[in-house]
Amino acid sequence: MAASLLHTRLPGDTAASASTVNTLGTSRTGISNMLALENDFFNSPPRKTVRFGGTVTEVLLKYKKGETNDFELLKNQLLDPDIKRLPWLNRSQTVVEEYLAFLGNLVSAQTVFLRPCLSMIASHFVPPRVIIKEGDVDVSDSDDEDDNLPANFDTCHRALQIIARYVPSTPWFLMPILVEKFPFVRKSERTLECYVHNLLRISVYFPTLRHEILELIIEKLLKLDVSASRQDIEDAEETAAQTCGGTDSTEGLFNMDEDEETEHETRADPERLDQMVHPVAERLDILMSLLLSYVKDVCYVDGKVDNSKTKDLYRNLINIFDKLLLPTHASCHVQFLMFYLCSFKLGFAEAFLEHLWKKLQDPSNPAIIRQAAGNYIGSFLARAKFIPLITVKSCLDLLVNWLHIYLHNQDSGTKAFCDVALHGPFYSACQAVFYTFVFRHKQLLSGNLKEGLQYLQSLNFERIVMSQLNPLKICLPSVVNFFAAITNKYQLVFCYTIIERNNRQMLPVIRSTSGGDSVQTCTNPLDTFFPFDPCVLKRSKKFIDPIYQIWEDMSAEELQEFKKPIKKEIMEDEDDDFLKGEVPQSDTVIGITPSSFDTHFRSPSSSMGSPPLLYMQPSPI
Repeated sequence: MAASLLHTRLPGDTAASASTVNTLGTSRTGISNMLALENDFFNSPPRKTVRFGGTVTEVLLKYKKGETNDFELLKNQLLDPDIKRLPWLNRSQTVVEEYLAFLGNLVSAQTVFLRPCLSMIASHFVPPRVIIKEGDVDVSDSDDEDDNLPANFDTCHRALQIIARYVPSTPWFLMPILVEKFPFVRKSERTLECYVHNLLRISVYFPTLRHEILELIIEKLLKLDVSASRQDIEDAEETAAQTCGGTDSTEGLFNMDEDEETEHETRADPERLDQMVHPVAERLDILMSLLLSYVKDVCYVDGKVDNSKTKDLYRNLINIFDKLLLPTHASCHVQFLMFYLCSFKLGFAEAFLEHLWKKLQDPSNPAIIRQAAGNYIGSFLARAKFIPLITVKSCLDLLVNWLHIYLHNQDSGTKAFCDVALHGPFYSACQAVFYTFVFRHKQLLSGNLKEGLQYLQSLNFERIVMSQLNPLKICLPSVVNFFAAITNKYQLVFCYTIIERNNRQMLPVIRSTSGGDSVQTCTNPLDTFFPFDPCVLKRSKKFIDPIYQIWEDMSAEELQEFKKPIKKEIMEDEDDDFLKGEVPQSDTVIGITPSSFDTHFRSPSSSMGSPPLLYMQPSPI
């Protein structure tokens, strides 16, 4: 978009403010100006007629002579769609200024016209519709070739601001109209982009609407997000890459010069390279990158983070997060708005973690919300490169201490057995700890190996793993196996006996059906996900990648070294060479017991940055 989100042109000393026509008692000068422009505006073909006969010009001439009846009827006809669609935007600047003045005076004199005028303006926030003929079928599309589109958007925003000068309650009337006019999510990318861009511009000069506008946009983005899974997007990209990179036996036989030039231009065009193959992902990527740009524009002033503005935006987004994002399962990308905002200053990241922590430990919250909060904590601690080690350790201390207290309270109870329905938040917190440990163990052990091991031993993982609640049976197999490999390496806890026993058992889940209770089995009923798994949207990735911790694959030599448990006497050596980049992987892969949720959690081979789903054999000691 040509216009910056934060540099919306405000109405200045224009003809609209200098020669504004007064209410219904319009001044003679204003009427003269309007009549002088009749040939340029109202009489342009086709001539605008009114239902009671005659032309608009004749009605104005009568009004000039003092006959106001027809003029009142003319005003009422503004409700007519044909009247509201007068082509005023592409007229000369003088005509536009007079029209804006007319709008301002109309709504100030008769507020009954406020809604129609606002609706008319909002309808111009998308490219004009054109009808394309394909055979006998009319196909509606957007006119993307309109060079005046940015200028028209500027004029529409000026119109809103002028109306708001006369009617201070304009924002209150405007918001329902913006909701009503929001294009269907299946509309073209250009249509959605223009409308969302204009909504964000409105939030700048109508700050009271910012929360509602952001909530509206995020709600629409979530619908796109959940309708296009990460797996579907990656499969589409992989298929397209194979199609473009594949060879054909007929290739080269019919190559034309213009075809070669077109292919060269496509490769050289960065915009084409950023396009997503999946149509829903393309819409989502465009809108996400627009929102991420907006977040940066709001928070940064003269190249520095403005604490006050960032804090206000954080409050808006955290409320929307609680209402829309936290209860939504399997959204892949929209939550990166919070991830990006929290990267601006550590204080916002810590506030976000504290907010999630309160959600997790509060027993008054629904279990599903508490579990989602645990998923966000683990994924955020693991993936946010901007979170320092001291904050990671503080969060681990809180989580592990809460787990130990939970186990202590269950020891003497009748519910001290493995049941995700009873202990869902507990298992979610366990998985957050295991997942964070897998990603951060190198940092936790870097520098002083002895102190790092002492810290990890103080967490007492053994008590958690060996408890009757048996979290290794509930948590994701990929997380459990990596956690087992690392803890076995450093002799923190031996998990493989429990894992093998769990693999021989199937956890029964009792579900009530219309025909009575039925017993079904599944290996992972927790049905969790990691909300900050790698972003696969090409444009949005450019905002996220610099602050994102990817999963690092290791060489064959490092994998062989990883299979050797560290000896106790080596623990005293602070300069152990093994600490230079080991990752919990093994070249020995054993199939995992089939799970009803495997298809949801398994990372495809094309997914860069996610740990693979592996089962690791315990190494002999």
